Amino acid sequence: MSDVVSIELLLDDASEAAVRADWERLRAAGHSSLAAHTAPSNRPHVTLLVRPALAPVAFGEALALLPVALTLAEPLVFRHGDRGVLARRVMPTEELRRLHEAVHAAVPPGVDAPHTAPGDWTPHVTLARRVRLDALDDALRLLGPERAGTGAALRRWDSATRTVTPIR
Repeated sequence: MSDVVSIELLLDDASEAAVRADWERLRAAGHSSLAAHTAPSNRPHVTLLVRPALAPVAFGEALALLPVALTLAEPLVFRHGDRGVLARRVMPTEELRRLHEAVHAAVPPGVDAPHTAPGDWTPHVTLARRVRLDALDDALRLLGPERAGTGAALRRWDSATRTVTPIR
């Protein structure tokens, strides 16, 4: 999928600050980091749905489930050759699964990106893309501890128009 629309769960202020601190420690040590992406749309988030296109949808049932408790757990790596995406796993609690299901129930059938489809979802917050796997041990040592937090809001990201829209 080149141009996509995604529905994302934003973190509470303290959790967002903790993720941004991980980004900054990675950047300061010379590793790949999302801290290098300075667009206002670049915020820590958990992706709930990704599609090539999505008409505007009301997410009333999903919004009614917010806020949702979450745990930013241990790091994980999605490997691609000699590089990988470094992320922090988000514990898939029943509360978080219900939110994910409510988002998907609100949209018509469509082509979901594999990592966001029901039954194939890996909830995570991305820390860095294209991390060299030979530097992974050093990058992992820089990350802060696991932490409890809250998923506080939903937003829509449209990569074709590069726009973010809060979902209310």
